[in-house]
Amino acid sequence: MNATKINAYKSKFTRQLFFISFLIISLGFISGNFYTSVLAYEQTSSTDGLNSTILVTGSATTTAKSDRVIVSLGVETTNTTAEEALYSNSNIMNAVINAIKNAGAQESELSTSSFTITPNYNYSQYGTRGNLTDFTVSNSIQIDSNNIGQVSKWIDVGVSAGANNINNIFFSLSEQKLEDIKNNLLKQAVANAKLKAEIVSSAAGLNLTGIKSITVGGLGMPPPIMPYPSPSLSAKSIGSEAYSVTPVLEGQQEVSVSVTIVYFSSR
Repeated sequence: MNATKINAYKSKFTRQLFFISFLIISLGFISGNFYTSVLAYEQTSSTDGLNSTILVTGSATTTAKSDRVIVSLGVETTNTTAEEALYSNSNIMNAVINAIKNAGAQESELSTSSFTITPNYNYSQYGTRGNLTDFTVSNSIQIDSNNIGQVSKWIDVGVSAGANNINNIFFSLSEQKLEDIKNNLLKQAVANAKLKAEIVSSAAGLNLTGIKSITVGGLGMPPPIMPYPSPSLSAKSIGSEAYSVTPVLEGQQEVSVSVTIVYFSSR
C-alpha cells in the first residue's frame, strides 16, 4: 500500500472518529437535560400539597384597673429680681415636698420634672418688647407611685403647703401587671385565630395539617388618662367652707393583642 492510500485511509478514519465522539456528547447532553427537567418537575409536583395555606388573625381585648399614677405639681413665684423669686419659690417648694412625704410619698417616688427662671417684659399693644419688669421661677416635682389611693391626699396637702400648679396626672398599668395581662391575652388570641381557621377550612372542605408561621402583633393601649392640666390653684381655696377631698378617678385601661397565624391545609 503506497503512502497516498495510507494517508487517505487515516484521514477518513479521523473524520469518522470525530463524528462518533460528537454524537455521544450530544446524546449525553440531551439525556442530561431531559433527566434534569423531569427531576425538577417531580420535585415541584411533590411539594404542591404543602403550598395550600390559610392565613388568619386572632385578637383578644380586656380592661384592667390602673395600678400606677404619675402626678406632677409645682410652685410658681414672681418677684422683681431673680434671686428674690428663687428664694421665695425654694421655701415654698421645700414645704410642699415635706408635706407630700408626710402624706405617705416615698423619697424614691419623687423627682424634679421641670425648673425654669424666666425674665418678664412689658409689651406695647403692637407687640414691641419694653423694659424688664420682673422674674418668674417655676419648679415642678413628679410623684411616680403605685399607691393610687393617696393621689387626692397628695394634691390637697401640696396645695395647702403652697403648690399653685397641678401640671398633669395620668394613670397607667405597672410593667408586671401589663406583662401578666399580655400573656393571658396572647393565649386567647391564638385560640381565636385557631377557631377562625377551623371555620374557614371546614367551609372550604380542607383539613388543617400544621402551622407555617406565627406573628405576634404589638400591644394595643389607649393614651394615658390625663384629667389635667388645670389652671393655677390658690391655696386659699383649700380653706374654704366648700372644700372637700379632691376627687380623682383612675378609670380603667383597655389592653389588646393580636396574632397572625398561617396554617397548612390539605384535602
